[in-house]
Amino acid sequence: MKKLLAITAIIEGATGLGLLAAPATLAQLLLGGTLDTPAALTVARVGGAALLAISVACWLNRENGRAFALSGLGLWPAIALHLAFAFWCMACLRSKRVGMATQISRQR
Repeated sequence: MKKLLAITAIIEGATGLGLLAAPATLAQLLLGGTLDTPAALTVARVGGAALLAISVACWLNRENGRAFALSGLGLWPAIALHLAFAFWCMACLRSKRVGMATQISRQR
């Protein structure tokens, strides 16, 4: 667990710093898209700050070798909601990729 937390801290910290310092460049690198509006840049930087917070929490907790003891009424519903969002995003990206492949094959 110590190694997992240390690696997580390093990766999340680097990504967070990248989002804070150069959000448009990192979005292009990771997502292949642009951040065209000031609002998008702000959201990316807020996300970067959140990743830095996760990084610090992982780094400080790595010596304990265990995760924080989180419990509460909303914990599992929040986890389920975020998993649903992740699957929904993957489905949307997959359908977009299939649609793009269809368009390309029609153009040929």
